[in-house]
This record gives sequence, structure tokens and C-alpha cells, in this order.
Amino acid sequence: MIGAIAGDIIGSVFEASPIKSGDFPLFSPGARFTDDSVLSVATAEVLMYEGDYAEAYRRWFRKYPDAGYGRGFRQWAATPGAPAYDSLGNGSAMRVAPVGWACSELESVYREARRSAAVSHNHPEGIKGAQAIAVAVFLARQGENKSVIRRHLEKVFGYDLKRSLADIRPDYRFDATCPGSVPEAMIVFLEADDFESAVRGAVSLGGDADTQACMAGAVAEAYYGGVPADIRVAALSRLDAELLEVVEGFVARFRVPVVRG
Repeated sequence: MIGAIAGDIIGSVFEASPIKSGDFPLFSPGARFTDDSVLSVATAEVLMYEGDYAEAYRRWFRKYPDAGYGRGFRQWAATPGAPAYDSLGNGSAMRVAPVGWACSELESVYREARRSAAVSHNHPEGIKGAQAIAVAVFLARQGENKSVIRRHLEKVFGYDLKRSLADIRPDYRFDATCPGSVPEAMIVFLEADDFESAVRGAVSLGGDADTQACMAGAVAEAYYGGVPADIRVAALSRLDAELLEVVEGFVARFRVPVVRG
């Protein structure tokens, strides 16, 4: 979960100013948490207290109305009782990482990821994107190697993960849909050597930088056994007390690893 937040913050300054290189200051001036972090915290809160996803997402939206939500989600969140709006956007995938930590069985990961997505992003691709990220986090924290994770994502979700970052990056552009951003984020994770290179690679796609770094960072955290201490401290220092309280509570409850040298 901290990996998702760190990726979001690191990528936040590049969504509107895309780059095609991984060579950049890790925490640029102006780096901040966005809707990716806010809604990940909302997901974590639901999992800790058995809450309602729609209610939680709307409540946290009201707390942080200027965090950078998409137009469709903003309209949904601001309208009490509004039904899901058939979105295939990657908003369902950016907020789902806590599910991969909280569930103890793969079947429950699928079920809970669907439940978290369907309140707003009920398009089949929106649900699939959320499940893919949650499952990747779960498999990674279970100690599965990257070949197993790759095969599972390809077989179950039909994603083409045989491409490389070098192949994708030159022509890749901003794409906020699940089918247009989740596979690419997973390819970056699969190629990475460590947490930092996963996040840098996701930003270097030149696309939806904060969200793709959030997704790649979420899985990389689980795979590499935590977030490097300097990155973790820098990221958490950019959260306010209310967000940090939920993060720390979730980490303690579900024994998310937080210390790496």
C-alpha cells in the first residue's frame, strides 16, 4: 500500500508534463498525493472496518475534493446514491492495492477487488483491471516469482505482457483506461530490478504517470518485501495526519512490511 502511495506521489508532477526517461529527481518539487492515494486509503479503511466502498469513496472525496479525480468519478462521488457509471477507467485499479494485502486466499482477492471496483467502475474492463492489480499484489506477497505472476495475468486476464518497456515507450501516450494502462504498468514491474526502477519505469512511459507508478509501485512493494526506507519516509511525510493514521493502522493490522534499508 505504501508502494502505491509512493508511486502516486513520485509520478504526480509528470501527469501533465510527461517524460520518456527514468532519469529524474525522485521527489520533484511539487510532488504530492493525488486521488490515487486518497482512494487507496479509502479502500484500506473499508477493509479494516468492513465498511461500504461507495460510502467510503464519497466521504473521502468530500474530504479531499481537489485531489485530481476524473470527471466521471467526480460526478458520481458528488451525487449521493448515483449508480455505477460503466467506467473502464483505471481509477478502479489505482485504489485496489490494499485488497491484495488484506485477503488471505486468491479467491477472496478476486471477489473483494470486484466489490471495490463495481460501485463505480462496473464495466468488465474496469473490474478486470482492479482484479489484475490486486491479484498481482497478492501473488507477489505470497513469494511467487515473476514468471508465475506474468503467466497468471496473461492466462486469466488476457493481457499481452510479452512486450518490453523499450518497445512500448516511444509511441505510448496518456491512456486512463484499464486496458490501455494496467498491462503496461505490469510490464514495467516485470522488467524492474527493484522498487525504485519499477516506479521510474512507469513514469518514463510518458502516460498517466501517477496512476501507472501507483500500480507498478503497489506490486513492486509486495514483490521486493517493502519500500526502501528513504522513499517510504519521503512519501509518508507528504501525507497529512488523517491519511497517515489510516495507512499506519492498515500496515499494523495486515502486517505490511515497511522497513528496508
